[in-house]
Amino acid sequence: MNCFMCKGELQEGTTNHVVTLESGCIVIVKNVPCLRCKQCGETYYTGTVTEQLEVILDTLETNLTEIAVVEYSRVNVA
Repeated sequence: MNCFMCKGELQEGTTNHVVTLESGCIVIVKNVPCLRCKQCGETYYTGTVTEQLEVILDTLETNLTEIAVVEYSRVNVA
């Protein structure tokens, strides 16, 4: 698979995903599986990872007030 931005080669890796929710809460999800371009560094998530991130963020949005740091592989969502 190639990068949509520069057509470089993608390789598997992990990244930290940072989001500011509408409530103002800042969430950092560590070690999220991704595909990263070797050439420009652009990061891509698979559909499965994107769905899992959405579930994590939806769960945390109702339970947090300011800052949360979670490990992707340790979040247990049903």
